[in-house]
Amino acid sequence: MTGAPVIVIFGPTASGKSSLAIDVAREFDGVIVNADSMQVYEELRVLTARPGAADEALVPHKLYGVLSAAEVCSAGRWLELAVPEIEAAWGANKLPIVVGGTGLYIRALMEGLNDMPEIPDECREAARSKFAEIGPEAFHELLAEADPISAARIGPSDPQRMMRAYEVYLSSGRPLSEWQAEAPAPPLDARFLVIALRPDRDDLYAACDGRAAAMLADGALDEAAALAQMNLDPGLPAMKALGVPDLLRHIRGEASREEALASLRQATRNYAKRQMTWLNHQISADLTIFEQYSESFREKIFSKVRKNVLTAQG
Repeated sequence: MTGAPVIVIFGPTASGKSSLAIDVAREFDGVIVNADSMQVYEELRVLTARPGAADEALVPHKLYGVLSAAEVCSAGRWLELAVPEIEAAWGANKLPIVVGGTGLYIRALMEGLNDMPEIPDECREAARSKFAEIGPEAFHELLAEADPISAARIGPSDPQRMMRAYEVYLSSGRPLSEWQAEAPAPPLDARFLVIALRPDRDDLYAACDGRAAAMLADGALDEAAALAQMNLDPGLPAMKALGVPDLLRHIRGEASREEALASLRQATRNYAKRQMTWLNHQISADLTIFEQYSESFREKIFSKVRKNVLTAQG
């Protein structure tokens, strides 16, 4: 198993990652492992553009819709799920293909995560209650007293990360920055081939707009309404998934359908922009395609896989 191959496909939303992963899996007898932080949630098939039943019938897909929206999926939780799936693929003589746009998950897989403490429910609830009580600015000041290094890189506009840092301090008595300073160990002895999709911005934004409209046509409103009926904590990741807040405003009568669609399109473009920034600064790709994925790139990609992964020595 030493140095066994793993394909990583990374790119912004609407760039064609899922289609590329299916093509590679069909060509090389692969298993697709999801690395999208929202596609893990069962209730968010349409809103996260999860592969449909027809796609899932073509090749094995793992870690899609495996958690309830009532749960929290962190990078550590995802890693605990992903590593056994990759090892199982190797054991079955199949090629693991990790695909997604959550850069932190990809980095955790390739570089490892620091050995972070378990967060007891009472610490998590204490952090949320304190945030609700004093608001983001005062909470940021509170975090700065406990963990000035984390506070310096996490702004008051990022409540999720602020609360996470404070939870770590409450549960362990040590700042998150101290935990993060400890060198992690990669979770797998693997040879990675990273394929990145980095389309032209105008083309990507047009694809994002089209995807947003397709989501509405495919039942995104019904999916958001069903999610609302679960009466979940609004701070949960699934409740802040792309499009959910916009559609819930429409469902509550606070925005028209047209306004909700416009907000969804803008949110999708903003998310794609953040993913592109991560790709530019955090991901080192072995092969970058500077367009949306199409069949015209298949042979170039397949050749790279054959040369750099399947024929390499472990």
